[in-house]
Amino acid sequence: MYMRERVSGWRVMHILIENSETLEYLTNGGKWTKNPEAGKRFAATTVAFQAAKQEAIGRFNIVFHIPDTNQFVNLDHGRGRGLPEAGLPEASGA
Repeated sequence: MYMRERVSGWRVMHILIENSETLEYLTNGGKWTKNPEAGKRFAATTVAFQAAKQEAIGRFNIVFHIPDTNQFVNLDHGRGRGLPEAGLPEASGA
C-alpha cells in the first residue's frame, strides 16, 4: 500500500496518519508508534483522512513518508473524535 515503487528512479512513498500532538503514527493494530515504518499505510489520502476522523485523537496530519530519505510531506490535516475524558464513556458517533 504505497503510492509509488522504485521504478525508473521513482521513490517509495507511504501515506500515514500522524497524531499532531504526539507526532506518532497509527499502526495496523490501532496503536501509536514513533516509527513511521511501522505505521499503517493507506492507498489514498482520502481513505486515510476518513480513517483518521474516526480515531479517538485530537488533531491529525495525513503525511507522505519517504523511507529512503526519511522525509515527510504534510498533505492534509483535521480533527479526530477526540479523546474521552477520564472516567467518562466515549461519545457515540452523533
